[in-house]
Amino acid sequence: MFMVCLCLSGITAFPLKIEIITLNNLLGNCSFTYLRDWIGRVYNGICATDNNYPFMAYGTDWLAFAHLVIAVVFFGPLKDPVRNIWVIQFGRIACIMVFPLAFICGTIRGIPFGWQLIDCSFGVVGFFLLNSVYRDIYQLELHTTNINF
Repeated sequence: MFMVCLCLSGITAFPLKIEIITLNNLLGNCSFTYLRDWIGRVYNGICATDNNYPFMAYGTDWLAFAHLVIAVVFFGPLKDPVRNIWVIQFGRIACIMVFPLAFICGTIRGIPFGWQLIDCSFGVVGFFLLNSVYRDIYQLELHTTNINF
């Protein structure tokens, strides 16, 4: 599940302009003015950047690529969970690191607090998914260690 979410998150970073145009059109008559205004602002920023500086999207291409590459690392625990428990530990640490990034950089970049909380929710969900996997691998390790004695 974690790998699928990483891949989906990465893949959605490629077509940002198409996504934001679609979302902006869908929210055109939305009664939540705060959400509609924020998405409108993001829409204007992405369109202006893409029209004037299309090479800037290359950064989000690399962001997408990084998500896909990190997802590949999680094949290790599928193949040999006990030996590759470090990948799960790495993922849990990365999920925790979402919080300072979202709150520090989000504030510096003028991201609304509510949106920062949405970003943090990815860290929370990811941590709980990986924590469950970590506990299962730990139990597996205890079980296999007891069998070997």
